[in-house]
Amino acid sequence: MSFDVKTVQAGLDDAFQSNSEVKLLEVLKNNSFLFSKIYSRNFGIQPNFAEVPFGTDFRCDFCWLNDNSDGPEWVLVEVEKPNMRLFNKSGDPSADLNHALEQVKSWERYFERYPAEKSRIFGAVSRFRFVLIAGRRDGWQESDAAFWRAHHNNTSNIEIHSTDVFYDSLDNYIKFEDHFWSFKEHPKSLPSEDLTKMWSDYDYMGTWRNLLT
Repeated sequence: MSFDVKTVQAGLDDAFQSNSEVKLLEVLKNNSFLFSKIYSRNFGIQPNFAEVPFGTDFRCDFCWLNDNSDGPEWVLVEVEKPNMRLFNKSGDPSADLNHALEQVKSWERYFERYPAEKSRIFGAVSRFRFVLIAGRRDGWQESDAAFWRAHHNNTSNIEIHSTDVFYDSLDNYIKFEDHFWSFKEHPKSLPSEDLTKMWSDYDYMGTWRNLLT
């Protein structure tokens, strides 16, 4: 299948103009290629899963497996409002940004406290890659934000991207559609209920389960 560029563009524009996280998440669930700038590679990818819960209190918006030769890396993604306010006039992170970062940090604390849950949910985990997608690129390029982000990137394991990354992926798809064949094989996010079946049926994961669990 090919993705409907005009429909995707309209969906993104509507989500951004209304600053709606709900609308943005819906577009993302139906168009996996919009994550192409976040994926480590754009070929031989594994599908992404939406709204994966951890315990009773936590949930990531999306996750997927990077089946690397040095072990399974699970990417856990939090998506915030497209035009979320990033910093206050004082130059400090906004309450919304701090809350988003704390959400992602809570996932890491949860798996440190309950290591058996990593195996139950993901089969085997060599490492996690935590990704927060929030705010617009021009907001991150302002001096206070740019300085804060540079410091953050050197001291935190939470990778931050602006929501413009989805428009970047759309532009790349328009220019290089033939490169997106792997996303066309997995066009939509799968429900979290299918996650266990995916890794249970994958020989790669069976090998690493024996090594890591």
